[in-house]
Amino acid sequence: MELVELLTQMAGIDSVNPSLVPGGAGEGAMADFVERWAREHGLDARRHEATPGRPSVVVRSRRTAGRTLLLCAHLDTVGGGPPPRLDGDRFHGRGTYDMKAGLAAALLACRDAQADVVVAAVADEEHASLGIQEVLGHVRADAAIVTEPTELEIAIAHKGFVWAEIEVTGKAAHGSRPHLGVDAILKTGPVLTALSALDATLGEHPLLGRGSLHASLIEGGEELSTYPARCVLKLERRTLPGETAAGVERELDALLERCRALDPELVAERRTLLVREPFEVDPGAELVGLVREAIDAPVVGVSYWADSAFIAAAGIPTVLLGPVGAGAHADDEWVSISSVQTLTRTLITVAERFCAR
Repeated sequence: MELVELLTQMAGIDSVNPSLVPGGAGEGAMADFVERWAREHGLDARRHEATPGRPSVVVRSRRTAGRTLLLCAHLDTVGGGPPPRLDGDRFHGRGTYDMKAGLAAALLACRDAQADVVVAAVADEEHASLGIQEVLGHVRADAAIVTEPTELEIAIAHKGFVWAEIEVTGKAAHGSRPHLGVDAILKTGPVLTALSALDATLGEHPLLGRGSLHASLIEGGEELSTYPARCVLKLERRTLPGETAAGVERELDALLERCRALDPELVAERRTLLVREPFEVDPGAELVGLVREAIDAPVVGVSYWADSAFIAAAGIPTVLLGPVGAGAHADDEWVSISSVQTLTRTLITVAERFCAR
């Protein structure tokens, strides 16, 4: 079967994101494969590599009449795993579910659809989304489908996130001289309590559930006999559509002010580290309707963040639709071959109907 052969070839290529795993192979070999496969099948392929060693590939059919549908999938994976293998309907291998199967479906749809289809095979989705941000400067499209795994459900929303850190400053002193020291770690305790209380008050979204906040990392102190002069708390705030980074910053600043009101000696500073916006498309949008006509599936939200947020922010109506499977970022990762076949047929149908209008 062509799909199994294509997925076997892609799953056998090491494309571990080097920003996540030091020494990771990166996307180079996968980009080479996508370029070669596209040209062998009569498609146009152009490489974009503004960041050396982090290439993305834009594949395009040679049918340019009508509107353009963008299909987006990422090249990078998180970690390695056992060799790929087929077991009944399940194809096992690191990166098969997240998301080389979605890429395979997009490439086959680009080749077979009688429509103007563009595939963005992008680098670095698992870290800083370097690829999609670069590619959007070179691609024009009227709508987009991101083929992240959605269990063949139509995803029209996902959360964003804000990474932030709070640094509490104390004063170092020998443990035998408490009158000279200020314990930055103990000073952080009420801040943690306030963050827990804030998490319990966050709002909800009908498809995504509630926003959330968790303390991810904490570090401080030098050794047992010294009052710690510094404690750094890093946290993640998952945001809902309508929530902004500026709003989260105000939320955290107000929390620290309340903590200072209880402890006037608290010295704490908040910093924003990274922002990724939430995503939502109108359930009544034309693209959503076309996908619903092509596949009998519910409209849902998904818990993870994806490059769809960048595409939608560029003014391109976007949905997510991807295969069935399990084990993303785990050694026992698998994807359902029959679901990838269904995905490919659906992408072809949507492309031909959308681009002909």
